[in-house]
Amino acid sequence: ARRAVAEEDSPVRTPFARDRDRIVHSKAFRRLKHKTQVFISPEGDHYRTRLTHTLETGGIARTVARALALNEDLTEAIGLGHDLGHPPFGHIGESVLDRRLRELYGTGFRHNEHSLRVVEHIEREGRGLNLTEPVRDGILRHTRPEAPATLEGRIVRLVDRIAYINHDIDDAVRAGVLDATELPRPELAVLGETGSARIDTLVRDLVEHSAPAGEIVQGEEVGAAMARLRDFMFERVYLGAAVRAEQKRIEGVVSALVGACAERPPPPLAAGASEAERVTDWIAGMTDRYAERAYAELAPAGGS
Repeated sequence: ARRAVAEEDSPVRTPFARDRDRIVHSKAFRRLKHKTQVFISPEGDHYRTRLTHTLETGGIARTVARALALNEDLTEAIGLGHDLGHPPFGHIGESVLDRRLRELYGTGFRHNEHSLRVVEHIEREGRGLNLTEPVRDGILRHTRPEAPATLEGRIVRLVDRIAYINHDIDDAVRAGVLDATELPRPELAVLGETGSARIDTLVRDLVEHSAPAGEIVQGEEVGAAMARLRDFMFERVYLGAAVRAEQKRIEGVVSALVGACAERPPPPLAAGASEAERVTDWIAGMTDRYAERAYAELAPAGGS
């Protein structure tokens, strides 16, 4: 598999296994444990973080790849690297960062594009991880309109949704945002009553329909039920009252940090970085708690 800089093959690991290991050992991967999935700074010990979501996605995707006799190492590497560029504070953080960067620089922000920048230009003190082309493609296109070039990348693209919809239901019920009785009954009748049952249904359906098609596809009934369940989650959880209650505060934190970085651009994390890239790299690399501390340090200056 082609890399930007040619390397000798390893006698004990496939090129994609090496990519997977480089991702797991990266600083950006370790920071995912302190980045929000949905709920900002949850009090309990069992809520998902961006890291646990990533691990669940990688594991489910590898299972699908194995069942379809596709490349497991490639699939897992894409799954583990797909969210490396996610900013702090989940989707709210991404939305605010995108808006502020458009206002200041006209650039905007997409976490999939930034994930690719992380592995190509920021990790290893700016040298990048020198990942193979199929892994980079899968990371970039896991949320874009264009499908990934490989079947393995297309698995991750779909499994990402399978993972987050189901584990976010679990977290929402645990947080009291949803009661289990409020979940839509027609969709549960198709997919299953529990998170594990729904994942099993979705994975089986994906394998059964993809194998004869030679493409990564869902069955019509299961795919439609999953889409409706996703719509329900956006209405009730992702854009619901519990998240909106935190939204104004998080908007203030991220907006203030972007403004402060724009006034005094931080040191570049990648060679040749523009001012917009320096601000983006700095903010997007923050964990939730680092961003909170950085904001707290700004507060005295803002109040004087």
